[in-house]
Amino acid sequence: MNFTRFNAYQIMWVLVFFDLPTETKKDRKAASKFRKRLLDDGFTMFQFSIYLRHCPSRENAEVHIKRTKMNLPAHGQVGILKVTDKQFGNMEIFHGHKISENPAPVQQLELF
Repeated sequence: MNFTRFNAYQIMWVLVFFDLPTETKKDRKAASKFRKRLLDDGFTMFQFSIYLRHCPSRENAEVHIKRTKMNLPAHGQVGILKVTDKQFGNMEIFHGHKISENPAPVQQLELF
């Protein structure tokens, strides 16, 4: 058997940044639908318009990126960033002047 060992360079984080219009009822509905689909796909809100997801591999990250691209709203800006677990671990997060811990990966059950 050939086992692939997961390491901090293969485990990925996918970050989705967005700035969506909310002037009209239609715009607000589209923005809400986009956020809901991110949550349904296992993303977690990091900040109001930044969502992130822990992925066990690059291939798994690509699946979620593709799914996000299929759900893009008609208007607004959306950015998708894929970083390794090692890079993500180097992020410094502050609440006021106090440093806080990086978000821990969510336990996810994967069936093969």
